[in-house]
Amino acid sequence: MDEIRVSPDYNWFRSTVPLKRIIVDDDDSKVWSLYDAGPKSIRCPIIFLPPVSGTAEVFFQQVLALTGWGYRVISLQYPVYWDLLEFCDGFRKLLDHLQLDKVHLFGASLGGFLAQKFAEFTHKSPRVHSLILCNSFSDTSIFNQTWTANSFWMMPAFLLKKIVLGNFSKGPVDPKMADAIDFMVDRLESLNQSELASRLTLNCQNSYVEPHKIKDVAVTIIDVFDRSALSLEAKEEMYKLYPNARRAHLKTGGNFPYLCRSAEVNLYIQIHLRQFHGTRYAAITPDMVLAEELEVQQSDVSMDQDSEHKP
Repeated sequence: MDEIRVSPDYNWFRSTVPLKRIIVDDDDSKVWSLYDAGPKSIRCPIIFLPPVSGTAEVFFQQVLALTGWGYRVISLQYPVYWDLLEFCDGFRKLLDHLQLDKVHLFGASLGGFLAQKFAEFTHKSPRVHSLILCNSFSDTSIFNQTWTANSFWMMPAFLLKKIVLGNFSKGPVDPKMADAIDFMVDRLESLNQSELASRLTLNCQNSYVEPHKIKDVAVTIIDVFDRSALSLEAKEEMYKLYPNARRAHLKTGGNFPYLCRSAEVNLYIQIHLRQFHGTRYAAITPDMVLAEELEVQQSDVSMDQDSEHKP
């Protein structure tokens, strides 16, 4: 238990990267919590959006690894928003506050859905340059919970946590996956009733992504071959929605590969972001590009990429 919480990497992260709290709405109870690490001169960083059970800390391994290679990385935690338009408007205000014109988004599960909806919301004045979607979905109806979405707000916290825990892996898993689940349970326990209820509401409100509005956004889809909360149908739907997307498959990793398969996930993120090196949308400082590219080339990773996709 608590292997990740007591690990040197996690403690180094907590002691070296400050947690910032930012209010951008008129309602000062809506507080964005975020870690902003790496060179502030980078104006198009990669931003990480967590799943229902996650906090800004769940991407600590991505923050440590990518900033070590010269990337600017922001990992955040949402305030309480009850509908998608409200979330998108709040996120746009946050980017304005941070003086970020365009960004790359990595979203896990709900975070991936919100990333897609934000790209769609801002398509007339684009704020999203690329998307990395990890174990994510494009249509909330896959959860068969749209009829209960409007009642989450009145459910007690213990019941909401039970609903979320029902999607966690059951049965035997390898030690790293077990540690990841323990860590996510701990993060889930840190969320209050309104935080959980609002996230479940966003996760299950009747909504879907309109791909024609974000067809110019570069996409990488990261998914796992072993058991996760996503059905095979949901994964296939994502492939159909983004036929030109790069696909990064992990043999194992469960619901939280960014925790238990972090080296592989970090490499896929680097491969995705390499296509923007040397442009104004690079998320890496220019003097670190050569060393980072050599490291990626030496890593033995195969990536399934559609032949029509232009890197």
